[in-house]
Amino acid sequence: MSAFRENRMVIAIAALAIVAAGYWFTRSPDGMEAGMGAPLAEVMVPALDSVAMRGEAAFNDNCAACHGKNAAGRNGMGPPLVHIIYEPNHHSDGAFFFAAANGVRSHHWQFGNMPPVESVSEDEVRDIVAYVRTLQRANGIN
Repeated sequence: MSAFRENRMVIAIAALAIVAAGYWFTRSPDGMEAGMGAPLAEVMVPALDSVAMRGEAAFNDNCAACHGKNAAGRNGMGPPLVHIIYEPNHHSDGAFFFAAANGVRSHHWQFGNMPPVESVSEDEVRDIVAYVRTLQRANGIN
């Protein structure tokens, strides 16, 4: 086999290995490709009390489009709230009220600024916070 042909074979094998590695590292844990909108965190959902259940409904109506189902985040859209960054000692409950009312400049993630969520009431935000904190505790974030 000529040297030219051997080099082409090595390059082809290397290219195939790179493509396979790229696929492996970008797929999500459940086997779905980690494309736009895919969850960014794996979230264990515990039994919810009545307040957290109301919060889940309000979250799904007002927050899940960006922050994902069960606050797991969405690739290219919004960060997971079940993440150590949002633990109560770093982002107090008041931070959620502020974010909903005023929006937030991007500072921890590269998703862009969060606009205000004018359709959510303070009572709904209170329930959403209870829901998110329940999820956080169930996932080791206190």
